[in-house]
Amino acid sequence: MVTLTIDGKTIEVPEGTTVLRAAQSAGVDIPTLCDHPHLTPYGGCRLCLVEVEGARTLQPSCTMPVSNNMVVKTNTKKVLDARKFVLTLIFSERNHFCPYCQVSGGDCELQNAAYHEGMTHWPLQPNWQPYPVDASHPYIILENNRCILCRRCVRACGELIGNFTLGFEERGARSILVADTGVPLGESTCVSCGACVQVCPTGALIDRWSAYRGHDVALDSTQTICVGCSVGCGIKVFTRDNNLVRIDGDWDASINGGVLCEIGHFEPMTEKCDRIHTPMVRKNGSLKAATWEEALTVAAEGLQPLKEKTTSGIAALISTRQPVETIHHFKQLFEYHLGAELVTSTEEGIYTSFASLAAETSGKPFEAKLSDIHDSDSVMVFEVDPLKDHQVAGFFIKRKLPSGMKLLVVDQSENALDKAANKALKPAKCTYEDVLKALTAAVVKLGLAKGKTSIKADELNSLAAKTGLTTDDYLDAAYVIAAAEKPVIIYENHENIVSLKEFATLVDAKLMSLKGGANSLAAAQFNLDKSYKPDRFKAAYVALGDDELSQKMIKELESIPFKVVQASYASSATAMADVVFPSTTWLEQGGHYVNLEGTVQEAFPSLKPADEIKTIGETLIALSSRLGINLDGDWTKELHKRISPVEIAR
Repeated sequence: MVTLTIDGKTIEVPEGTTVLRAAQSAGVDIPTLCDHPHLTPYGGCRLCLVEVEGARTLQPSCTMPVSNNMVVKTNTKKVLDARKFVLTLIFSERNHFCPYCQVSGGDCELQNAAYHEGMTHWPLQPNWQPYPVDASHPYIILENNRCILCRRCVRACGELIGNFTLGFEERGARSILVADTGVPLGESTCVSCGACVQVCPTGALIDRWSAYRGHDVALDSTQTICVGCSVGCGIKVFTRDNNLVRIDGDWDASINGGVLCEIGHFEPMTEKCDRIHTPMVRKNGSLKAATWEEALTVAAEGLQPLKEKTTSGIAALISTRQPVETIHHFKQLFEYHLGAELVTSTEEGIYTSFASLAAETSGKPFEAKLSDIHDSDSVMVFEVDPLKDHQVAGFFIKRKLPSGMKLLVVDQSENALDKAANKALKPAKCTYEDVLKALTAAVVKLGLAKGKTSIKADELNSLAAKTGLTTDDYLDAAYVIAAAEKPVIIYENHENIVSLKEFATLVDAKLMSLKGGANSLAAAQFNLDKSYKPDRFKAAYVALGDDELSQKMIKELESIPFKVVQASYASSATAMADVVFPSTTWLEQGGHYVNLEGTVQEAFPSLKPADEIKTIGETLIALSSRLGINLDGDWTKELHKRISPVEIAR
């Protein structure tokens, strides 16, 4: 620990702490524009200058580490004059005409700093030229006239996302923010994560959806989680008058640390048409609006006769975007009380069953956590494209590569991580079992095996030839993962999970499964990971919410005589239903979710649904009551009935 004095306050902080962070910990306010707690200190704006006893000049507090017995002054006349001068230069470099800016009035850090320092004007002659506005991106507007050259956006793009899309042209006051060395932002390699918008201190980068829809002080905010995939990112949802305004990543969330992808940041802003606002019942061949009483009666009458039979003939499917509480009620109703022949998720178990199977066959959990990516020195991506379906996990991989982490991609298909990989294996059409055997033989040949295997090194030639690759390909690939001290293997759904686990043991790697929906792991724990088989069911109940059914599943449901669908939006699934119940969206409901690493998180509603719209859970309870069934709400015990890929603790 290091002891220092800031404005007369004696404080103790860990060695390596910057003066700025030390001051913040002591409650001393030092203004800054380029600094951000989640980015590497840059020292570009010079607004955070402080006086350090013994130093010849003022020092940037954001980059200067503390030292023992250091004496710092943050509010001397020399410091205050320097701050005003810095702000004067910034205002003189660009057209910061605040009345026309969407962040003016409390959301602009530059404006707030000027007010804080008592600025009413700037004495320097403006020295700026107009820059064109780049509005080519579907979500983001780039306004260089309001840029202060703090480079937060550039650093966020590289450090948080690993994308390195943004950079600067020219030098000094003529510097201009560009994408991919000069193409329109909408035509660039931008991945629409929104990190640049979230860290921008001015109106230089704005979310075109939320612009001019209210300052933060006028908005309601809800701290919750995204249900776009199984990562379970923490988010802050901003609303006004029960309308969605903006979604930001939660900087304090342990899962994602503020990082979001397009699905979590911007996709909910895209309005979907054909919202279902009232129950509907099929009459004379077409769906007609109905009361809740009528719809519940028709649904109960369609299911009641089947309840009395030994084999009910019901197929029940639920979306993995639903909370655990709803999944619990769903299983209770259809499996325990109605004896449905099939109770599963709409994913048909494709993302969940293998992980659970592997845990059960091994008798213990084995999977990695997202934090293991940060600590890893090598990652093997096995027949999965994280940047496609689990983007935040993909960002975690990409941003580690500049620091020396190795990457191996094994995928027959084109993978978004191919170009970033140290080695990308593209086997010919063959089984991945053969690929794993060839990799195993290569590890043995290199003498890097950390476990036992029956596969011999001299089998490498024949195994490699079987997959259409060379022995050198496999030796290079094997070295990337086997020579590492903390390797992680990332996969999605794979029928060779047992062999994959054996290979992971051989190279002493942790396994991580990227599951499908937000509650895929919970669905697996509830044993709702069965494959759908087009048997001759008499009835189908689909709890869809704001999710979508695959065309394959829709086709297979067509032949079922009686169908009930709970959905937020009209679709081909609701079009063929006999009863349709309106359902809340994920932003309108709360509940618990188990993410891919087994972390139980609670989601909170940020929008209030219309009066006629209920959650799927509420509808299930109402329907159960019509059928004379009581549902219990203790979902926690169910989570532990199967061995989990990770330890689940509430």
